[in-house]
Amino acid sequence: MDEAIVQKEIEGDVTVLTMNRRPHNLMGPTLYRALLDEFDNAVKRGSRAILLRSGLRHFSAGAEVALFPDRIARQGKALMDPLEVLRGFETLPIPIVVAVNGTCLGGGFEVALACDFSVVAESAKIGSVEVALGLHPLLGGIQRQVMRAGPARAKELALLGRRYDAATLERWGLINLVVPDDKLDEVALSVAQELAAGPTIAHTATKQLVRVAVNEGIAAADEAMFELQKPIWASQDLKRGLEAFEKTGPGTAIFEGN
Repeated sequence: MDEAIVQKEIEGDVTVLTMNRRPHNLMGPTLYRALLDEFDNAVKRGSRAILLRSGLRHFSAGAEVALFPDRIARQGKALMDPLEVLRGFETLPIPIVVAVNGTCLGGGFEVALACDFSVVAESAKIGSVEVALGLHPLLGGIQRQVMRAGPARAKELALLGRRYDAATLERWGLINLVVPDDKLDEVALSVAQELAAGPTIAHTATKQLVRVAVNEGIAAADEAMFELQKPIWASQDLKRGLEAFEKTGPGTAIFEGN
């Protein structure tokens, strides 16, 4: 029996998804589709956060370049629309934490950038290396690097195609947290569990509002706030938070995700 290329474990309210597409977790329609299907399943199951990790020595060596000759013949059109992949990550109503180990290159880096919170092993080497093939990042990496680190750094990353250490990319604002290698899984799961224990409806609205601000600007986000926040005002978790605040003080609420 073949191993699943995305393996699933349930840790309370967190769905842990482990990429296991040997030998290098190459990014392409097969792995993207498996991930998006598992994301949907996690939401339907009632999970309140996802942890995405690799079960291999490296997070990802990059794109499935064996598909590129066909893509040339199709004038660059991918077998799976990159927008479908990005929306699958960024419009998911629950947070995605990514744990990055080993090498994380090209499309693997772009997948990490599409997640909500990144925990990275201190020995990891990360880069947008597509220039070595005569390409540049194809899954929204450039624009997300501009958003996080500014245009100068985004151009450096794509034009030079170098590999960077985790501490440098943390300093540039491209990743959230660097941890010792032997603490990667523990810390990443802890962050995912913390998010899963939070007010899920408020987290959903936060993701939505950030997306509006990034894609349409601050003024559009200001206009969108009222409608996006309506579900929060109707949530039971808000009532729980206010009741706990009054009775036992801030930070004591137990949220249930509704």
